[in-house]
Amino acid sequence: MTEWQKSNWRDLPRVQMPEYTDADALHAVEAQLSKYPPLVFAGEARKLKSHLAAAGRGEAFLLQGGDCAESFDQFSANAIRDTFKVMLQMAMVLTFGAKVPVVKVGRMAGQFAKPRSAPTETVNGVELPSYRGDIINELAFTPESRIPDPRKMLQAYTQAAATLNLLRAFSTGGYADVHQVHQWTLGFTESDNAAKYRDMAGRITDTLDFIRAAGVSNEQAHTLQTVDFYTSHEALLLEYEEALTRLDSTSGKWLAGSGHMVWIGDRTRQPDGAHVEFCRGILNPVGLKCGPTTTAEDLKVLMGKLNPTNEEGKLTLIARFGAGKVAEHLPRLIKAVQEVGANVTWVCDPMHGNTIKSASGYKTRPFDSVLREVREFFAVHEAEGTIPGGVHFEMTGLDVTECTGGVREVTDEDLSDRYHTACDPRLNASQSLELAFLVAEELTARRQNAAAVANG
Repeated sequence: MTEWQKSNWRDLPRVQMPEYTDADALHAVEAQLSKYPPLVFAGEARKLKSHLAAAGRGEAFLLQGGDCAESFDQFSANAIRDTFKVMLQMAMVLTFGAKVPVVKVGRMAGQFAKPRSAPTETVNGVELPSYRGDIINELAFTPESRIPDPRKMLQAYTQAAATLNLLRAFSTGGYADVHQVHQWTLGFTESDNAAKYRDMAGRITDTLDFIRAAGVSNEQAHTLQTVDFYTSHEALLLEYEEALTRLDSTSGKWLAGSGHMVWIGDRTRQPDGAHVEFCRGILNPVGLKCGPTTTAEDLKVLMGKLNPTNEEGKLTLIARFGAGKVAEHLPRLIKAVQEVGANVTWVCDPMHGNTIKSASGYKTRPFDSVLREVREFFAVHEAEGTIPGGVHFEMTGLDVTECTGGVREVTDEDLSDRYHTACDPRLNASQSLELAFLVAEELTARRQNAAAVANG
């Protein structure tokens, strides 16, 4: 295999990437970005990798969540805070169920580009290029808005830097205190339909009361008041990724400075393609989406390329099949991993395989289908004797109505009330927390089953 350079991807076939019409403007933006500080640092990426290795061994659990595509127009401190807040709530519930640390990774501070199922879309007989995310073009359905503009990369960088600054402040400034987070969780369990969650919330309260009564040292108290929070996004726009890639002086390896973790999508995982080539050379942990069309042979090739030294925590396989299809596809991929002895962390993405068009015309995801795929993911791993290492959700802390179902019973007729996403439907705050309680039940059952087997 040739020596890796951060620009090698340019010589390989690319998909899902824009064709910029102004080459000079593109080069100017790339040159400017290459002078900017990286958004994340190598030590942070290595620390996340160690956490993901623990999740792969069943000693931790990954919670990855956030926007389908971050927006320039909807960017605000409140939106960042609300999504961070819900992820902390979810993590606390999952920690209680799994009895292991929960690794918190946001789809934030970089999730600006989106792959699309078709290069163009037609509205009222007018065909235009598809909207590909705010880092590339604009949502407005006009010929001018849909022209890829490289200068949008600079705005994306600025927004990502501001987002990370706020996330770091929230993570260490007392906002993440576990006692405060639990008070937020209690608000959810006051819902009329949330009776079955009150028991777990009550047990969490008892645990926290015991910790408080037992007395903890200042060092231990600090542990309960701060969190590690990481960022991730799909490494889709490779001009942006390359411009922010930096050589780590301590290890001599290359860091993708755009985010702690990046992933390759189901549409861009060609073994000889540009996206795999870029991701194989960076020290960051890398995710790989695995869908129904992922073959066992391709997966073996991809694992060899993306993690040639078989490093724990380096490669996370994100399964996204759709409810009712997990038992058909996941076992054969688990077998492929076992046949080559690969170290991977298995994660369930129950969002992308469960998108439907509602009777009212809105793209939505039924909550029951999302939950069913999660349960099927756990069941297959239970049957195969392998470890379910985490979950990956498209979600928001906002009170949107984009996915149907949940304890607050969003109906098809409700979708038009607060449907704000520019791309795919997201779980709202209530649905996200409900799902965390239900996943915690799965984790608790798995832990109890394992204990029963160990005890004979």
